[in-house]
Amino acid sequence: MTSNLTLSMSLIFIGFLIFFILEKFLLWHHGHEGEVHDEQSDLGHEHGTKHIGYLNIVSDGLHNLIDGLVIGGSYFVSTEVGIATTIAVVLHEIPQEIGDFGLLLHVGFSRAQALLANFFSALVAFLGLFIAILLGTGGGNIIVYILPLAAGGFLYIAGSDLVPELHKTSDVHKSVIQLLAIMLGFALMGLLLLIE
Repeated sequence: MTSNLTLSMSLIFIGFLIFFILEKFLLWHHGHEGEVHDEQSDLGHEHGTKHIGYLNIVSDGLHNLIDGLVIGGSYFVSTEVGIATTIAVVLHEIPQEIGDFGLLLHVGFSRAQALLANFFSALVAFLGLFIAILLGTGGGNIIVYILPLAAGGFLYIAGSDLVPELHKTSDVHKSVIQLLAIMLGFALMGLLLLIE
């Protein structure tokens, strides 16, 4: 039992670090991109920044692969965990995909190119789902490793991106709504535990 807990905690930590490193790399890349763009402004906007779009497509594809693995793997734990994971992934994907679309437009992709890139990047989730099903039915319990890694990633995203974003508003009405939404989220998780 203790060794399982130690393994899970270690994997959560590793997942947290992976997302930290990935975001650091992207932020570093964006920071240097601004310098390159300033130096090469005479070469045109698209030449200076379009590679950020390609980097975003690759990282989003990797993210979607992990989402597919997590969704597929969570159903091997239980139907309730699977449903909760699917809902969580879908809810966080909607604003992310809108943001990705906006980023691709900003760096020089046409609307059609941006939609197509987002579509193919999203399809990678089905590859992750397929891999999770193959590994889950093949006797390999990869899910024990995938879920804590994903949990670490989600903890990182919540702590580094979502909570600081929530603190940007000082409006009392909006703050109360945020608090109620957080409490509702915890209540739904508790309800899923009771149903299980």
